Amino acid sequence: MNQTKRFKQFAIGISFAIALSLTACSNKDANADPTPPPATETPSEQPDTDTTAQPSAEPSVEPSKEAESNDSQDEAGGSEIGELIGSIYDQAKEGKIPGIDFAAHSSLYDDIEKKWGKADTNESAGKGMYATYKDKGVAFGYNKGMIVFDVRSYADSLHAITLKKLEIALGTADEKTVSGSDSIYTYEVNEQFQLRFVIPEATGQVDHISVYSPDDTKNNMAG
Repeated sequence: MNQTKRFKQFAIGISFAIALSLTACSNKDANADPTPPPATETPSEQPDTDTTAQPSAEPSVEPSKEAESNDSQDEAGGSEIGELIGSIYDQAKEGKIPGIDFAAHSSLYDDIEKKWGKADTNESAGKGMYATYKDKGVAFGYNKGMIVFDVRSYADSLHAITLKKLEIALGTADEKTVSGSDSIYTYEVNEQFQLRFVIPEATGQVDHISVYSPDDTKNNMAG
C-alpha cells in the first residue's frame, strides 16, 4: 500500500509540473509581439549611368607677358626695318643712299675727294674705280670721266635686313645674281637707277647696298 501511495503522489507531481510548464509557455506566447518582422528589403537596381568621363573644357591659356613683349618687339622691329627699306628705296630714286648727299649719275668723284679728302683705298674694280671711306662706311664707283655710277653703303643698320623682310617691304627682286657666296637682289627703281641688296650666304643678312647707274659705267669723256 505504501508503494502504491507513493506512486500516485509521484504521478500527481509530474502532472502538476507539466501543467505549470504549459501555462508558462501560453503566457509567453500571449506576451509576444504579434507584429511579424519586416521583410528584408531587396535593394533596387540603380539606373544605368554612363561612367565614361567627359572631357573637361580646356582652360584658356593667357599669353605670358614675356611672349607679349617678344611679339611687341618683333612688330616694332619689323616696322622699323620696313621704314628703313622704304627710305632706302625712295632715296635710290635720286641716286642716293641714306645720310649721304653725293649721288650716282649727278656727282663727280673730284668733288667728293675735295670735301672728304683722300679715300682709304682707291682701286680698280668691275667697270671703273672704287674709292672706299671706311670710317663713313661708304664707297663710290666712278668712271674715267670721274662721274659716279655706284654709291654703296655698309652701315651697321643694314645688317638687320633679311631677304624675308626685304621681300615683305619691296616684293620679289627684279633680278637675282650670285657673286661667289653672295646673293645680289636687284630692284629697278626707275629708268636711271638700280637698287641692289647684297646678302652673304654665311649670314643671311644684308652686308651692303648699292645704288647703281648702268648708263654711267662707260667713259663719257672718251672721244
